[in-house]
Amino acid sequence: MLHNTFEIQVQGSLPYARLITYIQEDSDAMAIRERPLILICPGGGYTRTSDREAEPVALKFLAMGYHAAVLRYSCAPAVFPTSLLELASAMAMIRNNAEQWHVDSEKIIVQGSSAGGHLAASLGMFWDEDFVAQGIGLGEADHELLRPNGMILSYPVITSGEFAHRGSFESLLGDRQEELGEKLSLEKQVNDKTPPAFIWHTYTDQSVPVENSLLLVSALRKAGIPTEFHMYPRGEHGLALANRLTQTNDGRGIQEECTSWIDLAHTWVEHLFE
Repeated sequence: MLHNTFEIQVQGSLPYARLITYIQEDSDAMAIRERPLILICPGGGYTRTSDREAEPVALKFLAMGYHAAVLRYSCAPAVFPTSLLELASAMAMIRNNAEQWHVDSEKIIVQGSSAGGHLAASLGMFWDEDFVAQGIGLGEADHELLRPNGMILSYPVITSGEFAHRGSFESLLGDRQEELGEKLSLEKQVNDKTPPAFIWHTYTDQSVPVENSLLLVSALRKAGIPTEFHMYPRGEHGLALANRLTQTNDGRGIQEECTSWIDLAHTWVEHLFE
């Protein structure tokens, strides 16, 4: 495995913003020449990026045969669109290095948990907008570099409305809540260019209500975007892998029935490109 760290800096980036890649080495002994890549955005309410939703998730996808990458994006006091431009920059970097890294450039999927799910889904909604490409120095002809081929969203923050996780939007938008709240309520931004989605949430999530996912699923359905959705009956917010590998120091974060999500996502990815 080739493990590297790349600085990601756009206007407004904080010094720690970086992309960590986990690239499986090519071998003449194996038939696989190119692999899909899962680009991971950890959660943390746009105040931090969670370790529990970063490398453990990347290594699980790596074991499934994919390449993986983790974006440690800028959080508060950085505000929108900094983290989105960093994700777009990371996507462009991966596509520009696809041949060297043996990445299938038509099989790059963004994965995000909680606020990281909001970030991943934001790229899914806005990848074709001029402000994103221009924000990282690309022209109109380069929009396709930024297009995710799919989204895997774990208990995502989505809506700025009744069921909002207010803290995430306060950290993301700062004093521009009224100006940008509607635009960043992602269930209202689904369009025919939004990529297919795999989404999971728990019914008992007390931090980011399951309505966030339900609103998005409904909007994706109306737009005709292929979507797989799983709602588990029990489980707190921020489960990550939902097993002991991502258990918290105080013993939380294990929910055995939810551990199936990543295997279901694996199956979804395998069938997505048939």
